Amino acid sequence: MPEELNAIERVNRVLSGQLPDRVPVDLHNFMVTARMMAVDNYEDFFRDGEAMAEGQIAAWRRFGHDVLLVENGTAALAEACGVQVVYQEKSAPVAVAPAINSLDDIDKLEIPDPDRVPVLAENLKATRIVCEEIGDQAFIMGRADQGPFSLASELRGMTFFMMDLAIGDDRIHHLLDYATQVCKRYALAQMEQGAHCTSIGDSPSGPDLISPEMYRRYAYPYVKRLVVELQAEGVPLAYHICGNATPIIEDMVSTGAAIIEIDQKADMAACKQATAGTNAALLGPVDPSAVLAHGSPADVTAACREAINILGPGGGFILGPGCAMPASTPDENIDALIEAAKEYGQYPL
Repeated sequence: MPEELNAIERVNRVLSGQLPDRVPVDLHNFMVTARMMAVDNYEDFFRDGEAMAEGQIAAWRRFGHDVLLVENGTAALAEACGVQVVYQEKSAPVAVAPAINSLDDIDKLEIPDPDRVPVLAENLKATRIVCEEIGDQAFIMGRADQGPFSLASELRGMTFFMMDLAIGDDRIHHLLDYATQVCKRYALAQMEQGAHCTSIGDSPSGPDLISPEMYRRYAYPYVKRLVVELQAEGVPLAYHICGNATPIIEDMVSTGAAIIEIDQKADMAACKQATAGTNAALLGPVDPSAVLAHGSPADVTAACREAINILGPGGGFILGPGCAMPASTPDENIDALIEAAKEYGQYPL
């Protein structure tokens, strides 16, 4: 049996293609931290870097997970670029109105300075505090918010963006180029706070919304470029797409992203096969709603055991939710997730 490792060593073993002592655990729990801190209105919490950091650290001390994913939702970059965002009382912020009403307006967009735009600066503050406090004990992923395709869809507005795609307007590439530059700058800023890794979510580019062919034309090239440019700076990237990403999983792996985040809809065996012979690690795919938020601890354990049995052999696997856990997720279900990795994820499996 391998020697017992600390969280950072454990995750780094996974990312380098080696076997850790056991399967590491990630908690995609930024909304849970708000609930744990007994926050009455999440709006103030998700605008306050110190509060978000305190919540992340408190959750880590409570659950002892290996990977902390520091963020405030899916609209920070969009807000920084001029999208109208609404902060909800008991949930994550959401984009509600685009930044541009025409592709003719792309040149009016400016690349935001993460240190100067309040929403980004507070997120960076949260990452920095977490890294300063426990960055030598836990693997910190400072989330770079949305990927190029997702950010572009928020800037243009989802309905109009889909219409632009259907028409095949070449100016979309101009918008995606801008979005890629914004993502890269924020990703580097997250790493400057001391994070071990950064990550993006690019869910609108998945097969649940657009075809694999359209993904390969409009989304893949920009994520690939982002990965390559960040790798040149020594920055590992995690890449998430919600929904059934199975038809594009080989493409996602071929971007070179260090971690591929999958959810419960993906075919686990196909995802494992896609990463065979690569150093790409898989993260997920436990259902955050039906299982973690609304299931029993026994349901969580069963889902975790299945995931470990399929995705764990040979390494390259981090157990966690397939997406963000609802604030209402019971503590005992989170405990079951952690314990499943400890009980069933010991190597050799």
